[in-house]
Amino acid sequence: MSPRFTFHPTPLAGLTLVERKPLADQRGYLERLFCTDEFAANGIQFSILQTNRTMTRRKGTVRGLHFQFPPHVEMKLVSCLAGRVFDVAVDLKQDSPTFLQWHGEELSAGNNKSLLIPAGFAHGLQTLEDDCELLYFHSAAYAAQAEGGIHPQEPRVGIAWPLPVAELSMRDSSHPALSSDFKGLSL
Repeated sequence: MSPRFTFHPTPLAGLTLVERKPLADQRGYLERLFCTDEFAANGIQFSILQTNRTMTRRKGTVRGLHFQFPPHVEMKLVSCLAGRVFDVAVDLKQDSPTFLQWHGEELSAGNNKSLLIPAGFAHGLQTLEDDCELLYFHSAAYAAQAEGGIHPQEPRVGIAWPLPVAELSMRDSSHPALSSDFKGLSL
């Protein structure tokens, strides 16, 4: 059987754009969202331990930037099931040559793309339409005591959100600025 995914590296090591290849006919389509064997054949070891789904109602809303501190770091595979989002990952790995650099990709219900976010990265998104629904596969269960966050408008990161930020949760808006002594995550 032909591969059901194409893996595209990004400028940030380990951050991968995953293009899905649906099988379609007159009835509709079947789309594989994940396959352990095919990911492993492409050098990606990823076990799913938790799955989450979000719905964001308002265009311009930003969620994130979220991450987990060691030893609870996680990989995420993010897919958009309805609407369109600008999905962003920020490298937080200590001593990484791309430390605090970000990369964004548009994910939509129709473009068959997912973003594979490696451990040691923060993740966030902005909705580009109303009523956006996302599916997240996580390599670790959520650990409240290990939760971390960066304000989505952190000047040291400088994400160019495509729209004005329309809405942030109380939690996301209260993330403090990164201190000058923030050295990143040691994995």
